Amino acid sequence: MDLKLELAVLPVSDVDRAKAFYEKAGFRVDLDASPTDQWRAVHLTPPGSECAILLGKGLTSAAPGSTQGLYLVVTDVEAARGELVDRGIDVSEVFHDAKGLLFHGHADGAVAHEIPGQERQAGPHPDRASYGSYATFSDPDGNGWVLQEITQRAPGR
Repeated sequence: MDLKLELAVLPVSDVDRAKAFYEKAGFRVDLDASPTDQWRAVHLTPPGSECAILLGKGLTSAAPGSTQGLYLVVTDVEAARGELVDRGIDVSEVFHDAKGLLFHGHADGAVAHEIPGQERQAGPHPDRASYGSYATFSDPDGNGWVLQEITQRAPGR
């Protein structure tokens, strides 16, 4: 059985502001529907992704900005960061963990969940190891995104 993640719902406070942010970041608008004044759905897909996001009105009871740790996989984290910055998105500097631990958490680009032994360092992983280099950004409500550089997938992926 294949189980494919297709959609993540993001809680936002201002649908139009969030839509404009994601369009500026390069996401494609697949749907913007509002059949009633109480309900609106905006479906956006990141470039090259099979998974999309859904934001809107009347979709979720989660607090705006409460979604954290959404990963966008890229083959070159520095180039992806540069493109987002060129589009006007505030993105953290590229970083890695000196001990090779997976970055987990967001909190304005800082580690939100301490991992024993984690040692965050500036710049990409020195060997450019897959799964080892990161940058972070947030949407206007604080929903947190992580860019992760992967050039070679782990077995079975």
